[in-house]
Amino acid sequence: MAEEKKIKTEEKKESEIKPEVLAVEKSKGTEAVVEKKVKKAKRQISKGRAIVKCSYNNTMVSISDATGGVLGWASSGMLGFKGAKKATPYASTQVVANVSEKVRKYGIKELEVYVKGVGSGREASIRALANNGFDLILIKDVTPIPHNGCRAKKPRRV
Repeated sequence: MAEEKKIKTEEKKESEIKPEVLAVEKSKGTEAVVEKKVKKAKRQISKGRAIVKCSYNNTMVSISDATGGVLGWASSGMLGFKGAKKATPYASTQVVANVSEKVRKYGIKELEVYVKGVGSGREASIRALANNGFDLILIKDVTPIPHNGCRAKKPRRV
């Protein structure tokens, strides 16, 4: 019983090694077996989510599938914008163009857009998503709003 388990585990280990090796010789004969690597096909997704985070200092855009697995992302700092130029509407359009190019191989057509933050690139990024060939089904603002928030500082006595 234990020997059978060992043999099965050895077979599993050999099967894991085979795709990596291109040419494997059989132990009994001198024949060579050539195995080619199987190319994994990219999954085709029709509907996804775009999360746009616009702060006063930066703009970040990530596109994910319906379950939340990120397919591609970019930020204006990643594209080479420095300082105050990162939060501009032009930078946000460039970020969206970069992300849409990365995600094009998945075949996404429809997007739900979730916008977070108060930066100046909010509207520009939504417009850029529409102009890059995506159908926007939903645009939702998910900016966190405090419900009374933190305790205020005590008033200053002069």
